Amino acid sequence: MTIHKEGYKTIAICSILFGVINLFSFYFLSSSVPLISWIIFLGALGLLIFIISFFRIPKRVYTIQEDAILAPADGKVVAIEEVQADEYFSDRRIQVSIFMSPLNVHVNRNPVSGEVVYSKYHKGKYLVAWHPKSSTENERHSVVYRKSGKEILVKQIAGAVAKRIINYLQPGQQVKQTAEMGFIKFGSRVDLLLPLEAKVQVKIGDKPTGGVTVIALW
Repeated sequence: MTIHKEGYKTIAICSILFGVINLFSFYFLSSSVPLISWIIFLGALGLLIFIISFFRIPKRVYTIQEDAILAPADGKVVAIEEVQADEYFSDRRIQVSIFMSPLNVHVNRNPVSGEVVYSKYHKGKYLVAWHPKSSTENERHSVVYRKSGKEILVKQIAGAVAKRIINYLQPGQQVKQTAEMGFIKFGSRVDLLLPLEAKVQVKIGDKPTGGVTVIALW
C-alpha cells in the first residue's frame, strides 16, 4: 500500500496537529487527569490513522479488457436507470451511480482506454451524494471518453462532506484503462452514462472495486 500524492499536505498538517494536541494534553492533563489525557491521545490517533487510510492506494491486479467498462471508483452501486442526458449527450443513456463512503479508496480510474473528448468542471451545491439531484446540482467534473466511435461520460460528484474534486484529464488526451483520472476528497459519488446498448454487469447493492470490477460490456 502507498499513499496518494493528494494526501501529503493533509497528512502532514494532521500529524502536526496530532503532536501539538497531545503535547499540551500530556503536559497539562497527564498528572491530574491521566484518563482524559489517554482518551484524547487515542481519539487523535484514531483520527490520524483514518486520514492516512483515506489516501491509501492498495496493491491490486487491475482488469484490462477491451470490451469492458470498468468501475471508475470503489463504492456501492446505488442506481441503475435509463435517463435523459443533460450534458454533452442529447440522447437517452443508462446511468450507473456508485456511492463512495469515507472508508472507500478514493482514487478514480479511467473505465476505458481511448481519447478524452470533453472535460469540464461545474460549480454547484453540496447535497448529500445519494440525493437524486446531486448528479445535476452538486459541484462536479464531467469527462467523456471516446473509443472506437463509442462514447461514455463519467461524473465525479461532490457530496455534503467531499468539497474538493481533482481531475487530471484534458480534451485530446489519450488515456489507458485503469490509469488515474482523479481523486475526490472525503466521500462522494461517481456516475457513468453509458450507451443504451451497453450490457450492464452489476446490480444495485453491488460493491465494485475501482479498476477491477466490470460495470458493463460494449
